[in-house]
Amino acid sequence: MTTASLAVARVPRVSGHVAGTGLVLAGLFAQEFGAALAAGLFPRAGASGVAMLRLVVAAVVLWVVCRPRVRGRSRADWTVIAAFGATLACMNITFYQAIDRIPLGAAAALEVLGPLALSVITARRASSWLWAALALAGVALLGRDGFDRLDPVGVGFALAAGALWACYIVLAARAGSRFPKADGLALAMAVGAVLSLPIGLIDAGTRLLDPVTLALAAAVGILSSALPYTLELLALRRITPATFAVLASLLPALAAAAGFLVLGQHLAPLDLAAITLVITAATGAVRTAPRAPLTHNSPNAVHNGPTIHRSPESTPHPIGSPH
Repeated sequence: MTTASLAVARVPRVSGHVAGTGLVLAGLFAQEFGAALAAGLFPRAGASGVAMLRLVVAAVVLWVVCRPRVRGRSRADWTVIAAFGATLACMNITFYQAIDRIPLGAAAALEVLGPLALSVITARRASSWLWAALALAGVALLGRDGFDRLDPVGVGFALAAGALWACYIVLAARAGSRFPKADGLALAMAVGAVLSLPIGLIDAGTRLLDPVTLALAAAVGILSSALPYTLELLALRRITPATFAVLASLLPALAAAAGFLVLGQHLAPLDLAAITLVITAATGAVRTAPRAPLTHNSPNAVHNGPTIHRSPESTPHPIGSPH
């Protein structure tokens, strides 16, 4: 093959990779700016109320897009979906409670420790402990003056959201092995929306009757769920899961940018350095993670979201942050 023909053959691959990277970054930007918009909506409907509205919108969108089959499921299938849905509800509520109390960038950096810990534990490599130490250094730097500077309750909610995110990854892998396409996620999101209703209604009360609040909540649901989900599906046809996971490791930085631009949240240089350490640790953990075949029943764990499962009957499953 001539040099010219090699160059021509490589153009579609390169352009597809660039396009996939752009789609991922666009989805991540939408996701974090949706979270920033949600934080601005808290005075109108409360953190739990906004989380509930976001879950309801996401559930409706996913149900319309996926149209999951409900009949013919086993008890084990529904057990996984129930646990998956409960995790989704608790994770979103705790994360929104966190960003109601501490800056969005700091909350995202603390939350990503959950998936990072899962990656380190499952990798079983000496290098994994290096990334864990780097992440802990970032957290220590973030709390250098004591986490009361950030509001200890907010820190606790962020760490709880991170632990739930790790659970989300495990349950997403199980759901992916039992349900085709994104049907498991659609069913779990519906369960999560139902479970969040009592807490959200108590928190928001009659404020939910405000049409402006409902319109803004719909925008949050679209920015945080529908748009990133669509862009991720398109991106995963152009780039590898490992590349996606590395790009998704930028979430804390994008969260900090969204907090600054939308909410006017300022972070000190040392706070930004701490977030950078966490991002570096997350990226390193993904890059050095062991590779496994992408099959329907043999998941390849990716630290930053649901595992991807591929079979002739399934399409790529999104692996971005569930927020």
